[in-house]
Amino acid sequence: MKYRYLGNSGLKITELTYGNWLTHGSQVEADTATACVRAALDHGITSFDTADVYANTAAEVVLGEALKGERRESLEVFTKVYWPVGPKGANDVGLSRKHIMEGINGSLSRLQMDYVDLYQAHRYDVETPLEETMIAFADVVRQGKALYIGVSEWPADKIREAARYAKELKIPFVSNQPQYSMLWRVIEDQVIPASEEVGVSQIVWSPIAQGVLTGKYKPGQPAPEGSRATDTKGGQQMISRWMRDDVLGAVQRLQPLADELGLTMAQLAVAWVLQNDNVAAAIIGASRPEQIAENVKASGVEIPDELMSRIDEVLGDMVERDPAKTVAPDGRPA
Repeated sequence: MKYRYLGNSGLKITELTYGNWLTHGSQVEADTATACVRAALDHGITSFDTADVYANTAAEVVLGEALKGERRESLEVFTKVYWPVGPKGANDVGLSRKHIMEGINGSLSRLQMDYVDLYQAHRYDVETPLEETMIAFADVVRQGKALYIGVSEWPADKIREAARYAKELKIPFVSNQPQYSMLWRVIEDQVIPASEEVGVSQIVWSPIAQGVLTGKYKPGQPAPEGSRATDTKGGQQMISRWMRDDVLGAVQRLQPLADELGLTMAQLAVAWVLQNDNVAAAIIGASRPEQIAENVKASGVEIPDELMSRIDEVLGDMVERDPAKTVAPDGRPA
């Protein structure tokens, strides 16, 4: 497992990071979730991503239990704040000082940790002054509750503005966590250039496009039983934009390219996002431990430029590139 620096910092994270969105506390039982975390550790993954909103706080609890007993200094743990949790009162959402301070305390309690390595703003808050948000993050860092700060799905102008505040406050602003895959490239035009300017790198989610890039969904055929496309707890809604015959047909044409590299379709998709120099890590999830063993084979893979060009040719107009779409397709937390 290879490590990469996160932004212009000295923090190294595993280029494959284990994430527990849509799985821990909802789709899979705690024992299976723990087995997946153990598998990640066994394969050299030391970076773990979660958020307070995942399964309405249950995902943090499961991750904390699964990591109990591990040497804390050997882990890099990320969590996020913004979306409402608990009773969802007036101040239970957003990036106000109140919500951030209460959010970090709740996350640390659930994770059973004294600090997180990275604390990220899960979306941009249009109702709270950015200065208030950044001062609160600075206090979280100075209290030792988080070592670095970052954001998720922020547009380029807000990343630049946050970086200016972070520089004034002398706190390490190092990451953005957007969706990114062969099919979803909306960050390439504006977000990545802005991030490179200010020393921020990407920790990308959904590198296999909710499973579509595995090739298991075939045009004109029903989705396999037990797959995300049949999950009524949230997965089905997230994957729906890709479940079109034209998209699925184009994805099937990637199989020969994966074969040339001796990779599965999923491994090719994960390796593809890691070719971008501004990507520090790709977040992978799992509902079974064996999925971890397969995905880690994407670490360290180099895709030749010629093959990268052929991927573009195969996918053609199926790729979404609109820079205005820098949030999850349906706005849900991811």
